[in-house]
Amino acid sequence: MTVDRILPTEEAHDLLELATELADRELAPKAVEFEQRAEFPRELLRTLGRAGLLGLPYPEEYGGAAQPYEVYLQVLEILASRWLAVAEAVSVHTLSCHPVATFGDDAQRKLLPDMIGGELLGAYCLSEPQGGSDAAALTTKAVRDGDAYVVTGTKAWITHAQVADFYNVFCRTGGPGARGISCLLLDRATPGLHPQAAERTMGLRSSPVAQLAFDDARVPADRLIGGEGAGFTIAMSALDSGRLGIAACAVGLAQAALDYAVGYARERRQFGRAVIDFQGLGFTLADLATQISAARALTLTAARLRDAGRPYSIEAAKAKLFATDMAMRVTTDAVQVLGGAGYVADHPVERYMREAKVLQIVEGTNQIQRLVISRALAKD
Repeated sequence: MTVDRILPTEEAHDLLELATELADRELAPKAVEFEQRAEFPRELLRTLGRAGLLGLPYPEEYGGAAQPYEVYLQVLEILASRWLAVAEAVSVHTLSCHPVATFGDDAQRKLLPDMIGGELLGAYCLSEPQGGSDAAALTTKAVRDGDAYVVTGTKAWITHAQVADFYNVFCRTGGPGARGISCLLLDRATPGLHPQAAERTMGLRSSPVAQLAFDDARVPADRLIGGEGAGFTIAMSALDSGRLGIAACAVGLAQAALDYAVGYARERRQFGRAVIDFQGLGFTLADLATQISAARALTLTAARLRDAGRPYSIEAAKAKLFATDMAMRVTTDAVQVLGGAGYVADHPVERYMREAKVLQIVEGTNQIQRLVISRALAKD
């Protein structure tokens, strides 16, 4: 199904055409094999970086494209509609560039061209085995020792843990609570940094997720981003943007599921008719299409607030909540539309359904999004 888009500039239109061309040529043909092998498509990320699609929201002076978030999110949606793992990798990498781009000093920002260009792949290390949603309670510790910090602890559920070239590590340099958290930028070669075995996940099998162990990892003090105690502010700032990225991924995945279900329902015949002509099924597809359009509109509305420099945190939480719940419903119903065929791996909808689940969890569970929204309502 062709999505009717209103874009702010001709350049944005060209970028979406480029994203569509690359997604059709490079992503869609490879998705099934890579997912079956649980293989991370590192070269595809380099290809996207060299095409300028990894730095869309970042300034041109650092190698970015200086595009509005509204445009970046629509690129993510296109990528996700062909292969969610790649779109999620782009979202996580873009999130991982945010601390240096927004809070880094001049020396740290010299790394941005290689980050944004895709030569260096990033990981965002906030969650821990005993603390995901309660980020302010993290226990990974960094102790100052001369001209370095010595890091000990464990991070969990880290996308790109085994394949990243740089890591934003949120750790405790001060007392308890949010004010004691700082952010350090670690290289892959940091002594004492040990990626663990990849988790065996339900979906997104070509996107490696693992724990990171820090055994007296020694990090130069000039890799501290934003000063001691700035870590929680950096983390929450990045997550607001990251939630929009996941919302866009959810819209793309849901659109792919709907498109496949509609195509199947047009071809599948029962009682002498295409099954899409039966009201019960046709109305289901109509509801799914409406939900996708609503999620897309909500996501882009939050993006436009961000682009305008206005508060958008609550709208990002709403978009992430609605879009990912929607994707779970759409992919589940797409399996139902196909009936028994939807339950076998010959058709992609069973993979879409498995993949949709994680979107309700990452970048803050949907329970956390409801908490964020309800607290804002209480304050108002």
